[in-house]
Amino acid sequence: MSIESMLDDRLLVKKGQFFRIYDLDNEFLLLDRTKRGLTSVERSYDERLDAIADKGIIYDIEGKSHKISICWHFPKDRFSIEDVLERAMRMEEYYKKLREETCPD
Repeated sequence: MSIESMLDDRLLVKKGQFFRIYDLDNEFLLLDRTKRGLTSVERSYDERLDAIADKGIIYDIEGKSHKISICWHFPKDRFSIEDVLERAMRMEEYYKKLREETCPD
């Protein structure tokens, strides 16, 4: 079961085209919507976003597996909603730029 399907929309704080931010009890959850449908197989630290991440597996054209981050957990005692939103907006801009480069009008 995907992570997004387990979340209650009433906990949704902010959404973009490529992300969702949920306000959980002790943390904010930043969900990468481009990874929707993937099942979490591991939880580990993601240096890039300085947070614990749930990771799923994708396979390349040669059948090799790759673990990728699906969502990130930001403890409220370390991160404000503004901190999480800043990271989400960087993700949004990255995906928009990628789409423009790979799928021009």
